[in-house]
Amino acid sequence: MKATLAQLEYIVALDTHRHFAKAAEKCFITQPTLSMQIHKLEEALGVKIFDRSKQPVVPTDVGAKVLTQARRVLNEARRLEEVIEDEKRDVAGELRIGIIPTLAPYLLPLFVSSFMQRYPAVKIHVQELLTHQVIKHLKDETIDVGIVVSPVEDSSIREVPIFYEKFFAYANDETLSHDLPISGDVLHDKNLWLLNEGHCFREQVLNICQNRNSTNILDYQSGSLESLKKMVDKQGGVTLLPELATLDLSEEEKENLISFKRPTPFREVSLVMTRDFLKRRIVEALQKEILDNLPEGIRERDENQAQVIKWK
Repeated sequence: MKATLAQLEYIVALDTHRHFAKAAEKCFITQPTLSMQIHKLEEALGVKIFDRSKQPVVPTDVGAKVLTQARRVLNEARRLEEVIEDEKRDVAGELRIGIIPTLAPYLLPLFVSSFMQRYPAVKIHVQELLTHQVIKHLKDETIDVGIVVSPVEDSSIREVPIFYEKFFAYANDETLSHDLPISGDVLHDKNLWLLNEGHCFREQVLNICQNRNSTNILDYQSGSLESLKKMVDKQGGVTLLPELATLDLSEEEKENLISFKRPTPFREVSLVMTRDFLKRRIVEALQKEILDNLPEGIRERDENQAQVIKWK
């Protein structure tokens, strides 16, 4: 039995998109051609890879094992291409990035333009995703690298810390002094504006403020830190902002910021990828570009022990 790399690409695409038309479009072939090639592979293997009676289509039990092996084979084939690219010493190709929403609007503008100017042969695709979605997309190989808050606590994922940013309270509350640092427990009985369930930032805020069981959490379902900040401005209360989100505040808005006492709460921002990931040269260039364009106070912070990635 011989399976072609193209056939393996087709079954992986169908598994990823669970829809024949979408998978065919991603493979740049017609839907009948995709169906025919997958059917030929199933005949050659003597097993059904997909259960077509269900919508969307799903792998059979044996099909799931075939797909796991197909991904390994395709990964090794791509690694061969990467070896050639490394010999050419070029930073070129396509880089698919997943980044969490509490980082995207503040971090991306710092480095994307300079990265594209420095590496014009790299085509970047960026998606805003929640952390669990980033991990899923990495494992499905629909993105190459994620930018998230770590740790992600998944042994199949490699984490490379790149910087640490402080938290600030953003408050419109007459009972809070803006002149002196506060501790997180001071906020446990304050009206606290939070992001939606599913955002790791929500859990970090609850931990810092020791507010997990409080009745003073205002149930405003938002996925945007900017929305929470505006609600504090108009309705009062408190939210937390990461350091990068405070850099472009107006002078008036900065008066609402309150620092925390030591030990200051931080979050660790990392690049995440699968342990057998490809495109190492591009990701190495991405990390360096992010570090080079961070504000000096964040880049040179004592807590930031991140180094340029040393590939083993």
